[in-house]
Amino acid sequence: MGDGFRITLRYRNLAAIVVLFSFSSLGIKAEAGDASDELSGPSAAIISRYLQASQLQLVALNNASMEVNIDASVPRLKQHGRLRALRVISSVGRVTYRVLGFQGDNTVKSQVIGRYLEAEQQGQNDQRLNVTPANYKFKFKGARASADGSELYVFQLSPRKKRVGLFKGEMWLDARTYLPVLEKGRLVKNPSIFFKRVDFERDFAIQNGTAVPERMSSTIATRLVGKVALSISYSNFAQSRPANATAVPVAYR
Repeated sequence: MGDGFRITLRYRNLAAIVVLFSFSSLGIKAEAGDASDELSGPSAAIISRYLQASQLQLVALNNASMEVNIDASVPRLKQHGRLRALRVISSVGRVTYRVLGFQGDNTVKSQVIGRYLEAEQQGQNDQRLNVTPANYKFKFKGARASADGSELYVFQLSPRKKRVGLFKGEMWLDARTYLPVLEKGRLVKNPSIFFKRVDFERDFAIQNGTAVPERMSSTIATRLVGKVALSISYSNFAQSRPANATAVPVAYR
């Protein structure tokens, strides 16, 4: 078996993990067992508000669009690619992409970026990946100030099961809207024996009471081709709700 064929197989395995980076904590549907036994008092109230706010995202993010820049590189192979696209979310939450341009190696385009886009669409609405008490244990780490002076609530996350797509790390919530502004961590289960570890960080910007994807970066350490880096930035978020759509509250205070 030639090296080129082996490398292509390893590229295909990326589809098993990149679905994680679909901002799965946004637009959470109600789940059985959402009550968190580990939390009490103020921290339990914060998570309750977070779950309520996340459900409102189902409305807020529908009929929306944003521009996306996806950079991917495999340094050992000296391959890189950058794709520009329009990300469109339909009235029922379906995500589609319209490619606006690409520069770089076609292998990266088809086997890394292309498979990321396919995996995101295939993994939509998988509630097993949602950041909820049904899937994670939450530990309140305290409050801190952001760069602009606003208050943030920091929670440590530990998955209840060692399942592909779940991670151990942190989630930071905006204290005004109870929406996430940062998630970061490491996958607790590698989807392939060819992966050593997968680390990621993803940011959100709060715009008019909506947590809008801002950027995501990930480093995947592989056994065959070394490091694979994936970076995504989002811009020009626009909403086009029907005139009779219900308004989304911007805060619970």
